[in-house]
Amino acid sequence: MRKINKNVVLIGMPGCGKTTIGNILAQRLSMEFIDIDKYIEEKEERSITDIFNYGEDYFRKIESKAVEEVSSKFSMVISTGGGVVKLYSNIERLNKNGIIIFVNRPIEDIISNVDISSRPLLKDGKYKIYNLFKQRYYLYKKYCDYEIINDTELNEVVGRIIKCVD
Repeated sequence: MRKINKNVVLIGMPGCGKTTIGNILAQRLSMEFIDIDKYIEEKEERSITDIFNYGEDYFRKIESKAVEEVSSKFSMVISTGGGVVKLYSNIERLNKNGIIIFVNRPIEDIISNVDISSRPLLKDGKYKIYNLFKQRYYLYKKYCDYEIINDTELNEVVGRIIKCVD
C-alpha cells in the first residue's frame, strides 16, 4: 500500500462510527488519527457538553477554528463532529487537503445503541436523531467524495474505505 499524502476525513451522523472506524483506519494506514471533538476538548480544557452550554453557535465557532488547524496537516485520518457540514467553510478547508468519506450508518442502528448522555444535541431524546438526519443527510451526500455504508463488521467497512483512498 502506498502512502496517502492527503487526509482521510470522516463525516456522518453522531453514532455512525466515525471515531471507532477512524482509529482502526489510521492504524491500518499507519497514519495519525485526530478526533476533532477530542481535539477541541483538549484545547479548550472542557467537555463538548460544557461548551454547548454556551449555545450551538458558540460551539460551531470553536469547531471551525479546530477544523482550520487540523485540516492544514497532512496524511491524517480525521473524525469530524456530526454537524461539521453545517458550515461550508469547514468543508472547503477539509476538502482542500482531504478525501471526504461519508460514513452512512442505518439510522435504526444508530438509535439502537447511541449513548445520548455524551451528545449535547441529543439530550432531548433519541428521536432527535431523526431530525438531525433530515437536516444533514443531503449535506453529507453533497460534500463527500465517497459514501461508505457502515452496516457490517468494522474491518470490512475500513477495507472499503481503504479501497476508495488507495
